[in-house]
Amino acid sequence: MPLKNKKQILSWCFFDFANSSYSAVISAVIFPVYYANYIVGNESGLGDLWWGRAISLSMAFVVLISPLLGGIADYGGIRKRLLFIYTLLCIFAVASFSLIQKGMVIEGFILATIANIGMEGGFVFYNSFLPDIAEKKYQGRVSAWGYGIGYLGSILSLLFAIPLVKRGYFDLTWIMVAGFFAVFSIPAFLFLPKDTRGNSGLIHSASKGLKYTWNTFKDIWSKKDTRRFLISYLIYEDGVNTVIVFSSIFAATTIGFHTQELIMLYLIVQTTALLGAFVMARPIDSWGPKKVVTMSLFLWSAVTIIAYLVQTKLQFWIVAFIAGLGLGTVQAASRAFFTQFVPIGHESEYFGAYSMAGKSSAIFGPLLFGCVSSYFGSQRYAILSVALFFLLGLISLQFVKGGEPNIFKK
Repeated sequence: MPLKNKKQILSWCFFDFANSSYSAVISAVIFPVYYANYIVGNESGLGDLWWGRAISLSMAFVVLISPLLGGIADYGGIRKRLLFIYTLLCIFAVASFSLIQKGMVIEGFILATIANIGMEGGFVFYNSFLPDIAEKKYQGRVSAWGYGIGYLGSILSLLFAIPLVKRGYFDLTWIMVAGFFAVFSIPAFLFLPKDTRGNSGLIHSASKGLKYTWNTFKDIWSKKDTRRFLISYLIYEDGVNTVIVFSSIFAATTIGFHTQELIMLYLIVQTTALLGAFVMARPIDSWGPKKVVTMSLFLWSAVTIIAYLVQTKLQFWIVAFIAGLGLGTVQAASRAFFTQFVPIGHESEYFGAYSMAGKSSAIFGPLLFGCVSSYFGSQRYAILSVALFFLLGLISLQFVKGGEPNIFKK
């Protein structure tokens, strides 16, 4: 395959490999259960409520600041520098988890919020490198490769976590994640395209960035299909984000999974997600991302409805296996879909708007899950509510023109 910038593509994928240690251990599997059940206590759904608050607040911050910083990054030429700052913020916050003791609800809430801001805020700049490092006809598969290699990072970090969790060394688990993220993110900062180092100072760039960002929003809103896609993405990504941040808590609290079982469950999900991402990498380009996203949303709708009905661990294992197949696919295809709407030279601020749509969804979904779980004293009604996001997103996506196959040569 005649790909240019192979070193940059590999380093870009390795950053996904690095931050997936956070996604797996902190965001999805071990820390949510540790915080909700051990630090807070989740007998009446209070742990769900506090975890939902942490995710929602951090996402609200990212939503408010990302479009602004996206404009600053493009105008001031500091995109790579901002990615580095957000990455450091996440790493230091995760390492500080080792200081949290039982009952330190507020301290854990604050650190979890800061860590998630660092992680999710950095994605704005990470995603915006995709159009720079890969030609348009290969962006779908490169996007899928990033997610696929990221799942390898999730699997490896969880394998590292197993012996630590078995011995109850949770403090060392958080330090391991911070170290994993730090070490494997180094290639990205060495080889991704350098900042342009514009002549403007930060304050001047911020001022121009604000105007730039406002013009971007007006430009996006004036384009009917770009606007419709972002609205649809906001809706269905709400379901994806909510499932990711609450799946382990649901499995532990409602189905009765133990920590080691949760790790094995997530390893299965990541393995199937890896399989799905790589199998569907070429179809995203050849079939078109719209068709692939539509198929994935049908799958996710069925999964959440079935999850409401499951009673045994075996049944939940099967549901998780199926869900994993659609996880990497819907994310990779969505990112490739959006790149078709991005004008050349406006990558950062457009991906700032893309991030705002995705992260806005993560404000409402986790908070709704926590509130429904706390109100009914049952997580089953909460997981059922997630199906609405996939169904509404699926319907609204059909009104978007675009997402056609990318033309490429063998």
